[in-house]
Amino acid sequence: MPHLTSTTAGTAGTGVRSGFGIPGYAHPLVAPTEWAELTRPGTPLHWVVLNVSGRGPGSRPDPHCLEAAGRLRNAGVRVLGHLDSAHGTRAPGDLFADAHLYADWYRVDGFLVDRCPADRGDLPEVRRVVTALRGIRDGAHVVLGQGTHPYPGYAENADQLVTYRGSWADYRWSQAAEWTADYPPDRFCHFVHSVPRGHLDEALRIARWQGAATIYFTDRTDRGGSVDPWETMPGYWDDIVSRIGTGVSE
Repeated sequence: MPHLTSTTAGTAGTGVRSGFGIPGYAHPLVAPTEWAELTRPGTPLHWVVLNVSGRGPGSRPDPHCLEAAGRLRNAGVRVLGHLDSAHGTRAPGDLFADAHLYADWYRVDGFLVDRCPADRGDLPEVRRVVTALRGIRDGAHVVLGQGTHPYPGYAENADQLVTYRGSWADYRWSQAAEWTADYPPDRFCHFVHSVPRGHLDEALRIARWQGAATIYFTDRTDRGGSVDPWETMPGYWDDIVSRIGTGVSE
């Protein structure tokens, strides 16, 4: 059994519905099936990340990405622009320039700030970045993609935090930070790759008990860090959509 920190015993029964946060499929020309599946009625999506060029919005509007983003937004799905913070080494001006392009070209509903710093000392700068992003897109949904539990103050400065991003081998023994008990499950996201089909129920229970309502689980692997496991759809997509839609018994 995984070592779980069940913040409060009620996290699994709060009434918050679990759903998918899509970290960013490959370009629509490369992954047309994936993008088409996202507009299937009834798919429990919280948001989808648009990452046009691998690191941002690209140098000009991409017609295929415009079409994909438009279909999602017409279906009522929130679309987020991908911004790479490079662990805080990227100049804020560059982030803001990318954010403006995402807003102007693709009419995104918010942003995923990937590789976001997590330490206490970086919080003031990240707070300024989040404030500026919300000025670029009114009502922007901002997700900070640390991939680990950051200093607790970050939870007050974003709509959601990605507090786990990694492999199933580590996830099944992971623990939630105690401070997360002070926040509802819809504040937290978990992205887990290399999850075998036979462990889907276990993975979903871990997310629920650790208080993460937005998830993305896939059987794709990173091959030791050489490939992006999020670019293609899991082999068990229909299965996990069904499980999320009906809920998982505790």
